[in-house]
Amino acid sequence: MGSTFSGLNTALTSLYAQRRGLDVSGQNIANANTEGYTRQRVTMQSQNANLVPGVYATTSAIGNGVTVSSVDRLRNAALDQRSYTEHSNSAYHNARAGAYSQIEDVFAEPSDTALQARLADMWDGWNKITTNPDQLAGKSAVVEQATTVASTLNDAASSLNNQYKAARTGLDTYVEDVNKAADAVAKLNSQIVIATQAGLQPNELQDQRAQQLLKLSELAGASATELPNGSINVFVGSAPLVSGFTTRALEIEPGSANRLEDLATSEVNLRWADTKAAVSAGGSVGASMELLAKGGTLDSITKRLDAVAKKLADSVNTAYSAGYATDGTTGEPFFVRTDTGTTTNVTAAQIKVAVTDPAKLQISAGNPTGTPKVLDGNVADEISDLADSRTDADAEYQSMIGELGVSAQAAIRRRDVQNAVTDQVDAARDAEAGVNLDEEMTNLLTYQRGYEAASRVLTTIDSMLDQLINRTGMVGR
Repeated sequence: MGSTFSGLNTALTSLYAQRRGLDVSGQNIANANTEGYTRQRVTMQSQNANLVPGVYATTSAIGNGVTVSSVDRLRNAALDQRSYTEHSNSAYHNARAGAYSQIEDVFAEPSDTALQARLADMWDGWNKITTNPDQLAGKSAVVEQATTVASTLNDAASSLNNQYKAARTGLDTYVEDVNKAADAVAKLNSQIVIATQAGLQPNELQDQRAQQLLKLSELAGASATELPNGSINVFVGSAPLVSGFTTRALEIEPGSANRLEDLATSEVNLRWADTKAAVSAGGSVGASMELLAKGGTLDSITKRLDAVAKKLADSVNTAYSAGYATDGTTGEPFFVRTDTGTTTNVTAAQIKVAVTDPAKLQISAGNPTGTPKVLDGNVADEISDLADSRTDADAEYQSMIGELGVSAQAAIRRRDVQNAVTDQVDAARDAEAGVNLDEEMTNLLTYQRGYEAASRVLTTIDSMLDQLINRTGMVGR
């Protein structure tokens, strides 16, 4: 038989449950704009009056009220895993597209001040002095125009090298951030397991861990697997980065290349600090490794630019060295390597004009000091014809710029498509995990009305008990 006072407990449990619901809705509203916060929902469960029912046990009790069985995070694990994958891909393609955009900025084609235009000016200058080989003004102009071409090649090579050094420094920062985030995940794993075993709800801790996981996915393409005790294991490639409460560190192999020229003797190697095994990373780290690798994006572009400089020097020097200056000078090169002053191994970073005196420009096919004296502009004319060659510097440079443009455009398109996919996944995840203020206001009203009703039940029972205790048996007194 039910107790006379059982209604008090029923109403009291409702008050507790409705208040918990109000608290949770208030927490959701307070964190509506908190990055990474997952909305929570109170799950209520009725309490059975027959806690330990027996075969012959009977009772007329309705129940023992209500209890809050859990406060759940409204998170979709499948969407979370998809989000980690798509954010990793977005970070990778954003980094690649950004790198290509910087490379395109180095060459700034097409432009009136870019290398293609300056080559055209130089060839035109050689052509102009063919008709007046004895005038110094045209020769001075050619020397200046050629110097501008060499300087443009130098500047482009320097800019590519600076981009390499900046990306190399950025890779060090990425690796440090990965290690810090991994340590944070391991620490949060420990706190979550302890809280779970103590019967507490570690929802906010799980939100913080999810943010670190998202960061790891963007940095290194990390993936995660949840364990029964509430902790997670994190992997980079197929190797573990976080295992429960322990972590492994990433490092850049000491002695790795810091400049483009270092790639001749060393490479940039990402490895595990404990086993020294290579790491197969995605995300921003993977894009950086692709950019910095020997034979990678920057190295390939630099080698193509070096090929332009070499072809320019070789073709011009071949024709130029056979010519004569007005004072009979012959056999001298026009372009040389900056540091050695020779024609051996000319590169974009190491090319300059060897002629310092325009009067000594070797433009004549005949010797002006010989017998008979011949001064023509045939050599200059031969050099100017190099502009139309399909195998020399102009053709090589145009081919390089064309391939760069195609690669850059492809990278940008891949980035745009991937970002659209990532946005769709984020929208689907936010639809489940994000806070909807209209919904929370509805929940507030629901819990408020429930609290008021439970209070009314409590007041009614109190009035009934007052009648029973204080007034029953008072008739006739």
